[in-house]
Amino acid sequence: MARARSSRSARPAARSPWKRRLALSLKIALGLAVVAVGALVTAVYIARSQLPSFESLKSSPNGQMIRVHAADGSVLVSLGPSYGEWLSYDRIPRVMRDATIAVEDRRFDSHLGVDPLGILRSAYVNYERGRRVQGASTITQQLARNVFLNNQKKFGRKFREAILALALERKFSKDEILELYLNKVYYGGGAYGIDAASRKFFGHGADHLTLPEAAVIAGLVKAPSNYSPTADAQAAVGRAGVVIQQMVRNGFISVADAREANSVGVKLAPPVRQNSVRYFTDWALPQLDLLIDETEKPLDVWTTLDPAMQRDADAAIRANVPKGAQGALVAIDRDGAVRAMVGGTDYVTSIYNRATQAQRQPGSAFKLFVYLAALEAGKTPESRELDAPVTIDGWSPRNDSRRFSGDVTLRTAFAYSLNTVAAKLGQAVGFQTVADMARRFGITTPVNTHPSMVLGTSDVRLIDMTRAFASVGNKGVAVAPFGITRVTAEGQEIYRHEVDRNQVLVAPNVAAEMTDLLQTTVNTGTGRAAQIGRPVAGKTGTTTSSKDGWFLGFSSGLTTGVWMGRDDARPIAGLHGGTAPARAFQQFMSKAVANRPIEQFETAVTLPEAQLEPDAESYYGAPDNATYGDEPLDGGGVPTDQPPTAVFGPEQPVVQPLPPRAREDDQRGNNGGVPPRDERLDQDWLDRVTGQPRRDAVRTPPARTAPPRGVAPPAQPSGERPNQ
Repeated sequence: MARARSSRSARPAARSPWKRRLALSLKIALGLAVVAVGALVTAVYIARSQLPSFESLKSSPNGQMIRVHAADGSVLVSLGPSYGEWLSYDRIPRVMRDATIAVEDRRFDSHLGVDPLGILRSAYVNYERGRRVQGASTITQQLARNVFLNNQKKFGRKFREAILALALERKFSKDEILELYLNKVYYGGGAYGIDAASRKFFGHGADHLTLPEAAVIAGLVKAPSNYSPTADAQAAVGRAGVVIQQMVRNGFISVADAREANSVGVKLAPPVRQNSVRYFTDWALPQLDLLIDETEKPLDVWTTLDPAMQRDADAAIRANVPKGAQGALVAIDRDGAVRAMVGGTDYVTSIYNRATQAQRQPGSAFKLFVYLAALEAGKTPESRELDAPVTIDGWSPRNDSRRFSGDVTLRTAFAYSLNTVAAKLGQAVGFQTVADMARRFGITTPVNTHPSMVLGTSDVRLIDMTRAFASVGNKGVAVAPFGITRVTAEGQEIYRHEVDRNQVLVAPNVAAEMTDLLQTTVNTGTGRAAQIGRPVAGKTGTTTSSKDGWFLGFSSGLTTGVWMGRDDARPIAGLHGGTAPARAFQQFMSKAVANRPIEQFETAVTLPEAQLEPDAESYYGAPDNATYGDEPLDGGGVPTDQPPTAVFGPEQPVVQPLPPRAREDDQRGNNGGVPPRDERLDQDWLDRVTGQPRRDAVRTPPARTAPPRGVAPPAQPSGERPNQ
């Protein structure tokens, strides 16, 4: 009995159920941990085997860089990421390496690619602050993210980042990882790597950075856009002070070194001024999406822009634009190559491109399409029309003079921009025909077909109007503006522009007759201020109340369009197509075609039948007007009350005296080609001022005829402005 009791007492006591479950859980957890570690090790070594070599990582840039070349091969601008010289580890200044480690990853030399202590510290700080204020990514993790991943803050991306960081640490040394990081990380302003950042912000390479400069660059990584010296110099200096404090705290520099490092006095390189070339590149480069498919390799884009012409165009706009106004200029070669483009007075203050984006009323410059339609319908420059009151569907246009000139040729009507004749021509050929002609010549904006459309009441773009005039100068063959001639990727040509010269818009004789009218306008009409000492054909345009001034013309194969006005469309005193825009055209074209051979137009200049009266628009200018009933219209077709200006009488061969201001200009030696008051305005005079050989016979002016009923008698010279 006693033996049996002793045997029972020797058995071990049975464990409680909860202890058995705990032991089982620990075994399972340990097994899972072993499996996880095994999976992690496997993943790391698989990733390691797939990593590129060190040399491959050195040569692979981030993103696509585009270098834009001018027509002469010079580099206009570099866009996209910018890379400086690759600096090997031993060429990177010690202060740059220490500053980066101090502020980004102080345990860089000891961790395996991921810093567990850093993760715990970051979690605690973020919990205390109630929001994410501190990250835990090591330098190796940042390198993995910048080279292989993106910046999405998701668990999957962070897990892959950690795997890659561990793999990088297994494949490369710490020195190699730091070298890759400092040469590839983004520092803002398009600069990748410390050398590009140093050159951008300090104007020199990164191989001799000072302590304050290294602190500024190291501080940019956290938030390049917030701490960029070009965006906020004070914030950059403040961040550099934090970096220097971290360097002291982690033993990289002494307190004395920190005191000597004056980050406030660091000298920053002045930012590169964004000049008017950017108007051109902003217009041309988006076209790459339609021309090529390459989106990764660095590109070299060769353009049509002539740097000398661009400088002259910029200077011409700045020198002539009225105070408080804006100006734009486009110059197109005979093949469509855009040689110069200015979209405003200053690209830095306004990137809005008024040459390609703004839509403004062109005034009388739109009469180009009215007369083209009339000439195509059988009219000639010698065809005659009656400048007399006319009403079309309740609309009664009138000349700015409030007078009428009687029976005139189309040449005379175009040279002096008679509105009634333009209205009659539009009615004769059909307003829809005029609109179709405008679209045929490249007007891409909507064109209305109201009778007043003949005076330019539809909004247009400067580049479209310049294209239309270029097509006339190209003998009626379409000219399509282009800015990119060819594109290369790593030295291999992937695109080349081909010019289409087969699209004929009007017959050559129609284009020649239109050129005849345009040339007469510059030589004796409203565009005299645009004369450059060689044949020029062009047209002025002014909207009512002087809200817009235009001049468009061509010479020696180059067509230039100029617009001036305010962005808010407010009137500008003294702005007319024959004044500031024409002078800007003259200033630019005098230099732009100086080295080109002089080209005579196929049609010789023919004098209008008579100088109706002193046309002083080259000096004063005047807007076009159109009226409903007795009220002139503003640019939108709304009647306004505007007093009369110049006075026209019937055609007569007698040249009237110049107005006082014109005579003053004549005394200064700049009379715009106007003859002295005692000299007849005949073909001999015209031959002399245009450099043509003297002709044997002088054209006899037509005999004077009595004005038709309703036409005013000859007006006495008043010195007031004729319409444009």
